[in-house]
Amino acid sequence: MNRVRKVDFIIVGQGLAGSCLAMRLLGMGKTVWVMDQPHQNTCSKVAAGLFNPITGMGIVKTWMAEEIFAELFRFFPAMESKLGASFFYPMHLFRPFHNIEEQNNWMAKTADKERNKFVKEVYTSARYPNIHNSFGGIEVNQSGYLDTNAFMGAVRSHLIASDSYTEEEFSPDRLSIHSQSVLYHEVEADKIIFCTGFESLTPYFHWLPIRPLKGETLQISLVERPELIYNKGVYVVPTAEAEIYKAGATYSLTDLSKSTSQAGRQELEEKLTALLKDTYIVKSQEWGIRPTTVDRRPILGPHPEYSNLVIFNGLGTKGVSLAPYFSKQLADWLTEQGEIHKEVNINRFKPLYSRS
Repeated sequence: MNRVRKVDFIIVGQGLAGSCLAMRLLGMGKTVWVMDQPHQNTCSKVAAGLFNPITGMGIVKTWMAEEIFAELFRFFPAMESKLGASFFYPMHLFRPFHNIEEQNNWMAKTADKERNKFVKEVYTSARYPNIHNSFGGIEVNQSGYLDTNAFMGAVRSHLIASDSYTEEEFSPDRLSIHSQSVLYHEVEADKIIFCTGFESLTPYFHWLPIRPLKGETLQISLVERPELIYNKGVYVVPTAEAEIYKAGATYSLTDLSKSTSQAGRQELEEKLTALLKDTYIVKSQEWGIRPTTVDRRPILGPHPEYSNLVIFNGLGTKGVSLAPYFSKQLADWLTEQGEIHKEVNINRFKPLYSRS
């Protein structure tokens, strides 16, 4: 008879959400067992890892920027030290103005001291010679990028070294749910947390209003290294390879095909040409599907009927900035040290479950 292994928590999925949560729980002295398919295409693996506190068409401060970015700048450097790897790269971001109206609108916002803490400088004329920025732009601090694959790879190695990782596909048929625990094959835990993005929805959380949002990116080569990250309808972010940059991304709720598209490449190339003066060469094209929510907030918490089934999902396009803060919030709740805020609590969608 096989012996059952006991851990505190099972985590399904080792993308950004699962990686951050696993490290949080291990740091609290808890035991975890993480299952993942590292060769599967996911949004975490193809993302540029950009984090930026000033976003959107209106160039606005992102939701909960002060709290979220403070935690981001604590967590990832601590993980670099803990894991003995490099993956966190703070870097200023420059966003050119599209026209004089946008320039004027932003100048009117400079009196907002809360917004200005994230803005290094506002330029009213061309600043950088290798991009189109005749109307100037804003230079943002507390921005940069995370090498997501390096981060997740370092976490995976750490988990493997402590015998806390398995490479396999989650199968609902192997999960037994009990009143105070769960049993997955031969591993017993207090709770199981699903961190697998859009794939988390079946069969326990299919009623949640999580929408798949496909994104495509390009890997391009540039001879001259940009001084900082550029972002104007398309971002240009460095990678671990010299002269190779990631450019993206597209956003599609309708084309959910598991492949790249010519339309996606054309859209990105047109935006790159409008941004860059320098010549670039497309090296490759990638795709991923992001889990987004109708209210643009993550979803955290237990299943309404099975309290030992938990979800951590819906990070959308801002996974790098959201994962550190909300993995801490979820880990605190799992260890009975804190509560899940109502803005992200799964309870906000509980009426949908009663009708499912």
